[in-house]
Amino acid sequence: MVASGGKVAWIGRVVSILVALVFAFSAIMKFAGGEALAEGMSHLGLPETMTLPLAILELTCVVVYLIPSTSIMGAILLTGFIGGAILTHWRVGDYVFVHILIGICIWLGLWLREARLKELIPLRR
Repeated sequence: MVASGGKVAWIGRVVSILVALVFAFSAIMKFAGGEALAEGMSHLGLPETMTLPLAILELTCVVVYLIPSTSIMGAILLTGFIGGAILTHWRVGDYVFVHILIGICIWLGLWLREARLKELIPLRR
């Protein structure tokens, strides 16, 4: 059973698209490179050589998330990706609330648009 076409499902689609745009923008910035990216990678203690693999991984996870038949696997992959980002930023003392919020929105958007998840994770009324 796939998501219905009601208002809740459309809200879920919008949330999912916004989350995907955040990740896609991040991947595009990694592909673009630049001095600010190099400084950011240095601040996080990551070598610049990781930029391209991270961008490819991030964009791949977004594509898997946006395909309806693989969206749950995409949410799992994006959750792992954002978990790594949270740990990396937390380790250097950066603010991580926005990353946590993005992680919540990954699943919120999917839960609102995907009937299979509502059956698996029912909310009590």
